[in-house]
Amino acid sequence: MGRLHGRVAFITGAGSGIGAACALRFAEEGARIAGFDLTDKPLEDWSRAAEHTDAAFLTGDVRDETRLQEAIADVRARFGRLDAVVNAAGVAGGGAVHLTPAEEWDRVVDINLKGTFLVCKHAIPAMIEQGGGSIVNIASVEGLEGTEGGSSYNASKGGVVLLTRNMAMDYARKGIRVNAVCPGFIDTPMLRGVFGVPGMEELLAKVVEAHQLGRLGQPVEIANAALFLASDEASFVTGQALAVDGGFTAGHRFGFARMMGLE
Repeated sequence: MGRLHGRVAFITGAGSGIGAACALRFAEEGARIAGFDLTDKPLEDWSRAAEHTDAAFLTGDVRDETRLQEAIADVRARFGRLDAVVNAAGVAGGGAVHLTPAEEWDRVVDINLKGTFLVCKHAIPAMIEQGGGSIVNIASVEGLEGTEGGSSYNASKGGVVLLTRNMAMDYARKGIRVNAVCPGFIDTPMLRGVFGVPGMEELLAKVVEAHQLGRLGQPVEIANAALFLASDEASFVTGQALAVDGGFTAGHRFGFARMMGLE
């Protein structure tokens, strides 16, 4: 029997990348899943997830509160309950503050932070009604520390981390656990969209080197962490921001390991 047997999970950004990987891992562990994404053509991981379990794929924008209300009502009508939420919908963005148009700032913050807030706003009443649940917000290592040119993205993900901690305090006595996963740089369509343009090869190599394990992460590695936090194995874990980052936030390398024969 899987770790999420009989549970119902609502996963945003489920059409690709981390969200799709979460859908697949949750389905493999017995959850019934509802995906939510802008696209109406989810990629392979979602299709594989749907082969494992009862699944529904709903289209919409996490900035659209009315559509989110409808979608969560649809999930409850179809499955009868809502046990877990994974907020994986997100976009890249940034730039130096004085060069960032206000509308670009709003786009990134509205999707990454406000979207997380809106999903939780409409999912939490269902969890309160049934006596508990688990929320996993996908933040970022860039919500824990700065990166050059991060501005809107880093601000949005830092907001997700603190929103997570506040909700953990507000809803703990209602049986709702709220945690965040803070991925390092993960090999997803979003990352490839940022670093896949000509001239970015050297920067990507430096980003890879900044991870102590010397590689990018894979979506399934983030999904495994989200699965743990959503499951009863994490029954005493709430209000945490778990870095799953290949050592990106562990510290800095200056060459001493090489001198000690460790590279």
